[in-house]
Amino acid sequence: MPLKNVLNTLRIIHGALTMGLIVFTLFVFYRANSFIARMDNEDFFTYLVPLGGAIGYFLGKWLFTKQVSVIAKNEPLNTKLARYQSASLIKFALLEAPAFLALFAYYQNGNALHLTIALFLITYLVFQHPTLKRVISHLDLAKDEIQQLQ
Repeated sequence: MPLKNVLNTLRIIHGALTMGLIVFTLFVFYRANSFIARMDNEDFFTYLVPLGGAIGYFLGKWLFTKQVSVIAKNEPLNTKLARYQSASLIKFALLEAPAFLALFAYYQNGNALHLTIALFLITYLVFQHPTLKRVISHLDLAKDEIQQLQ
């Protein structure tokens, strides 16, 4: 597989995950029967959604950083990119799962807190879009490796 295709594949996967969440958000928003802007202490999701969002955000960031930091500089470029792709997909999944949970919770009870958390997670996921500059920065690539990607 050509090295440029690794980045393109990651972009396509990221785009599909993001678009899926956006479409599901629009569906849930227009199908929900209410928009409640108050706390319901008896609602199980009131505690689960913020906790899930925080865990997904911090765990995704930590795992990504940990997995990228153990990539050795002397590894072949295709191995570095494959490991980077794997780390990125885990980070994306750890953002997507709590966003879906938050959207499901909003669909169930119309609590605006859940929708807000989902929108923040989706926004953060959008800003994690893989770029060549970001890959070069995270992997600390050598000049000859950068030229192979361009």
